[in-house]
Amino acid sequence: MTELEKCMAGKIYDCHNETFLYLKEETRRLLREYNSLRYERKEEKRDILNRLFHQIGTNVSVAQPFLCDYGKNIYLGNNVSINMNCTFVDCNKIEIGDNVLIASNVQLYTATHPIELSERLTPDWSKETGQYFCRTYALPIKIGSGCWLGGGVIVLPGVTIGNGSVIGAGSVVTKDIPENSLAVGNPCRVIRKINGE
Repeated sequence: MTELEKCMAGKIYDCHNETFLYLKEETRRLLREYNSLRYERKEEKRDILNRLFHQIGTNVSVAQPFLCDYGKNIYLGNNVSINMNCTFVDCNKIEIGDNVLIASNVQLYTATHPIELSERLTPDWSKETGQYFCRTYALPIKIGSGCWLGGGVIVLPGVTIGNGSVIGAGSVVTKDIPENSLAVGNPCRVIRKINGE
């Protein structure tokens, strides 16, 4: 199993493997170009997003500045608005449905580390081994169609937010949120059903 296959399978992987370093270098180049373009240069911006993301639907807006790790693990549906200063750590898949609003300063994190110190640290690590000092794995994030994530929302690895749900500003989403729910807080909790549910 390659390091990329391990990563996408949610297993511990070497995030400093040459495959990931190459992808990050290419992504950083595209992001520098994208984030430096003037607002009205929409065709050039769309061209870069087509090269950056794995999938991008119609009527998609990604405000500047925007940051991501690889881009290739990001899947965007139709009618998606991503406001300024968002960070998508897409070491695993980030799937966003249709008709989704993502406010400023939203952070989507697929990468994580083991909780236990003995599992988090690489045993017998030394500079000479070429290994990274800690272990990393990544879990996918899925945001359903019709969702709205308020300003400053943080979504943690492995979380699915169901269709039609709204996440209140500043919330930290640590667990799945069912569809058609209004959820807020840290940790984020459902406070009521919406959309006629």
